[in-house]
Amino acid sequence: MVLTKETGFIDHERIYNYLANTKPPEKKEVEEILAHARELKGISFEETEKLLLVEDNELLEEIFQTANYIKNEIYGKRLVLFAPLYVSNLCNNDCAYCGFRVSNRKLKRATLTVEQVKKEVEELVSEGHKRVLLVSGEGLGETALDYTVRCIDAIYSVKKGNGEIRRINVNIAPLSVDGFKKLKAAKIGTYQLFQETYHYPTYKKVHPRGPKSDYLYHLTAMDRAFQAGIDDVGVGILFGLYDYKFEILALLQHIKHLEKEFGLGPHTISVPRIEPANGAPLSFEPPYPVSDRDFKKIIALLRITVPYTGIILSTRETPEMRREAFSLGVSQISAGSRTNPGGYTAKEAGEQFSLGDHRSIDEVIYDISKMGYLPSFCTACYRLGRTGLDFMDLAKPGLIKLYCLPNAITTFKEYLVDYASEKTKKVGEKLIEKMLKEIPSEKVREKTIKYLKTIENGERDVYL
Repeated sequence: MVLTKETGFIDHERIYNYLANTKPPEKKEVEEILAHARELKGISFEETEKLLLVEDNELLEEIFQTANYIKNEIYGKRLVLFAPLYVSNLCNNDCAYCGFRVSNRKLKRATLTVEQVKKEVEELVSEGHKRVLLVSGEGLGETALDYTVRCIDAIYSVKKGNGEIRRINVNIAPLSVDGFKKLKAAKIGTYQLFQETYHYPTYKKVHPRGPKSDYLYHLTAMDRAFQAGIDDVGVGILFGLYDYKFEILALLQHIKHLEKEFGLGPHTISVPRIEPANGAPLSFEPPYPVSDRDFKKIIALLRITVPYTGIILSTRETPEMRREAFSLGVSQISAGSRTNPGGYTAKEAGEQFSLGDHRSIDEVIYDISKMGYLPSFCTACYRLGRTGLDFMDLAKPGLIKLYCLPNAITTFKEYLVDYASEKTKKVGEKLIEKMLKEIPSEKVREKTIKYLKTIENGERDVYL
């Protein structure tokens, strides 16, 4: 691998040479790779590189079917739900695709007070949310981390009726090792940061100034997070900035680097596509737009390659695309989202980008329940220490099913009892009856049924 002072462990020349000089694989080779994938142990990155070049529609359909098989075998029909919580849109960066960019003088700026954060959380809790992703622009200077910790404490402090936030993931600017240690001490779940684009020339072009313009510091954030003891990290690409094939190959290099250095890759991968953002002209005409067909290919390839890694799909996408993506490998989705500070209560500050799915959480849950997918608000693994390598040790032999499916059922039951509309409750109860039969252990099934009865009697937060 050719390393440079600018691009670190992302070997651009290798990717350029591969894409310029490699032909798509023959049908027989594709089928052999997919047969290997169905063993549920993941495939080599070299095999993924070959599948990435497939353009034949029939072979793509086989890739989609394989991803669906893997998703069902490992995750079943579970879909974890969360909501983003934007606390500040102040930013010193000038990202060409983002509404928060510092040069956007028309954007109404806001940083929430702790009390405003609590009001936002109260609104989310009253809708049934149990997980949030805390998001902040990069404009708070040296006080940013202290502010973030205060927000985390505030979020966890809110109790409303039977509701509370049980897990906070965080998407904020890269930190030093000491900074990440402080973030870990605040009891976060996953630290999430998108590289946006791994292509160095494009990265420098779309990040012309501000702290984020430092490609290498941004790229090595996950190294520092791991060094600080955070063992669940989430990476992502903003598709549309550069050729998606380059981006996927670079992402594989990033994963390989983390596995080599720390024995563990990312816990989640996010797959957003550029959406229009006021004050960000590039967002209306992405340099490398990704078609729906290629987007589905991206999701399927990631599920096949890293079968135990969570794949996150946001409300950037339309309800129609989200429905299609569920069968291809998506395991986590946002619902009822807002992308501006105070968006769940005041809705006055400017948003980061436009949404494709404007439905409420209840509407989303009704829809996915009718499709046979099980909404999950489970946070048990994080509170019991089943994270990082411990999670993978359970996931790879399939043992995690004994926890995830029952806990998904009980958290969904809480939602149905406390928050669901009548039509959602009706569909949801039938879905729970069906899912109980899919619990592989009779002992665990009986315990889950017992938990469901205690929930009906008023108890909450019961889990395996």
